[in-house]
Amino acid sequence: MSEAIGEPGGASRHAWHGDDPAPALPRPSILGWFLVATRGFGIISVLLIGVLLILPLRGIERLFSGPRRPITGPWVQGVCRMCVWIMGMKWRREGEPMRGPGAVVANHSGWLDILVLNAAMPVFFVSKAEVAGWPGINILTRVTDTHFVTRDPRLARAQAQEFAARTRAGHRLLFFPEGTSTDGRRVLPFKPTLFQGFLDPALPEDLAIQPMTAVYSAPRDRDPRFYGWFANMGLAPHLLAVLAQPRQGSVTVRLLEPIPVRGENRKTLSLKAETAIREGFERG
Repeated sequence: MSEAIGEPGGASRHAWHGDDPAPALPRPSILGWFLVATRGFGIISVLLIGVLLILPLRGIERLFSGPRRPITGPWVQGVCRMCVWIMGMKWRREGEPMRGPGAVVANHSGWLDILVLNAAMPVFFVSKAEVAGWPGINILTRVTDTHFVTRDPRLARAQAQEFAARTRAGHRLLFFPEGTSTDGRRVLPFKPTLFQGFLDPALPEDLAIQPMTAVYSAPRDRDPRFYGWFANMGLAPHLLAVLAQPRQGSVTVRLLEPIPVRGENRKTLSLKAETAIREGFERG
């Protein structure tokens, strides 16, 4: 399960460039810089308070619930919803989170997915181990229990066991089967290799995978790919462009029907998940 995991924020975005050049990012106006300052301050404040309070909450959880996250999972979800609201983006969720043991797979448009998908349900992103060393990001990923994996066959068994343990503890690990982020206007073919990890015998027998789609609608005056983070886009310019946008667009997150793993193989699981996400995405 160490292949094709994707990453929060699409650090592997350089692998996909699309058919057309990435749109030029608009430069912030005077109003835009004001919005960057106010929205940025609000989001940083919420994240800081969230991080400071999650530590004692985690201690309470560990005392009464062991490895489960009945308090801090919804806490992080609430923090992400607040950040999306401060950003000014219209957000809505369709469908309900699955019950029972399972994981989540989703299409991947970019760094906004970190907030948008976590706002829909408590999830724990799966990321390449390199992200653990990114300044600033490494603090958030550690605090929010991001699941790191290393592309080393020698560690595959140990990583599979860790995945199984977290799944049994009720954690919803979220994977990006496309393996990269896109322009937010399409779903790329899934990589079946990822789904082999869901067939491990150490996992619960009633394991299911819930497909999730995030469909972004750009502001009226912007390129339809405005919220996508792909090609050689830098994080800082794209972040500034989004925060500086006076009238934001919207995003719809759809939680689709869970797919039982029993009786499937990695190719059938991949096909069913991709079909469900593609259909949910094409609803617009």
